[in-house]
Amino acid sequence: MRPTEPRENTLGGLRTSGHIQRSVKAEIRHNLLGRLRSGESRFPGIVGFDDTVLPHLERALLAGHDLVLLGERGQGKTRLIRTLGGLLDEWTPVVAGCEINDHPYAPVCVRCRRLAAEAGDDLPVAWLHRDDRYGEKLATPDTSVGDLIGDVDPIKVAEGRTLGDPETVHFGLVPRTNRGIFSINELPDLAERIQVALLNVLEERDVQVRGYALRLPLDLLLVASANPEDYTNRGRIITPLKDRFGAEIRTHYPLELDTELELIRQEADFADVGGVQAEVPDHLVEVIARFTRLVRESTAVDGRSGVSARFALAGAETVAAGAVRRAALAGEERAVARVCDLAPVVPSLMGKVEFEVSEEGREQEVLEHLLRRAVAETYRRTLGPADLTGLLDKFDSGDIVESGELVPAAELLRRIGQVPGLAKIMERLGMSGESPEQAAAALEFALEGLYLTRRLSKDVAGGGDGTATYHT
Repeated sequence: MRPTEPRENTLGGLRTSGHIQRSVKAEIRHNLLGRLRSGESRFPGIVGFDDTVLPHLERALLAGHDLVLLGERGQGKTRLIRTLGGLLDEWTPVVAGCEINDHPYAPVCVRCRRLAAEAGDDLPVAWLHRDDRYGEKLATPDTSVGDLIGDVDPIKVAEGRTLGDPETVHFGLVPRTNRGIFSINELPDLAERIQVALLNVLEERDVQVRGYALRLPLDLLLVASANPEDYTNRGRIITPLKDRFGAEIRTHYPLELDTELELIRQEADFADVGGVQAEVPDHLVEVIARFTRLVRESTAVDGRSGVSARFALAGAETVAAGAVRRAALAGEERAVARVCDLAPVVPSLMGKVEFEVSEEGREQEVLEHLLRRAVAETYRRTLGPADLTGLLDKFDSGDIVESGELVPAAELLRRIGQVPGLAKIMERLGMSGESPEQAAAALEFALEGLYLTRRLSKDVAGGGDGTATYHT
């Protein structure tokens, strides 16, 4: 809930309150310095950029630079840009009814200058919250100068005003974000002739609308995002526009596994579905994180395209959905994800990856191999040093254990039987609960790890239901 806005509602009251006018970049600089000194989070929700991207961003903002964030898809560029609004003052005064948020002390549009001359200290004042001072546009090829800057409003002309009247102009998105932050996502996709319209915004801080003798000294921070041009091949940022941005900042994918894990836990939505809350154990989250990193590093994948963080999030959510589906079909009380829920991740995520041409036809095989590697690496870290003889003894006499997507936890535990050391296995996996669903998840992961380290064999049925039989 927003706090109550200030009470002053006239220019005279605003002056009496002692309000001081500051530019947008001065606001951001002042508030950023305050957070730096206090140790408060400057960019909430941003993970993995603390020692790399954020120092460059902070220097750019302190220098008062417009900036471009450059990086592959799914690196959090838009998320980072949207946090910048939190560095604005919570409330700022505007001339009531102004389309471009003029400050009452120094109105710039024709309407507000006229009102200020007529009303004096009685000029009506409204308050704009910082959440309403952020504007954003996805740069699509059909974006026009009118969309960004403005155009003649035929309705105002039809009302009887002449074409030469500046008040017949309908302002575009950029002027309407005056005294705020405006973001252009995927800037290279903007046609070059449209990019030219931004040159004055960045350097002279004004706009030009058709043939009008109109000068609006805009006060805003302009931020853009872009993918590397050598990958997109859809366009480029024209040289004069690149020159006008004060800073170009490169983003990146998580550098460490722990960062990838933190990102998945923060962003993945394991929301309540049909009255069932999905649980994805830590070892399976780690498998998804390792899988993502292996795909990203694979020579079979086009490195210029990148592997988005959305790949990991969608994978984790798919695993959670498999647990919810099993709980609904099998009547389980708790939806706890198991290893058998990993296999459907491959076909569902294949469209998020661009492979090298030489790998055509092998896409699913490549991803399945990398997923097995991720499971094996996670097993070695968690259960590799553990004593699993109690589980292996179950197979010495030729017993088999059949598992699958739709095998309930209680049934899987019945098939495996009592396992000495189960509590230790669950402890090593960070599973403190005692539910059958969690016990089944731990044991199935142990079985898969033993198979991948060649201590057990496994046969997979071809029915598509994930049925697997473990045996010696």
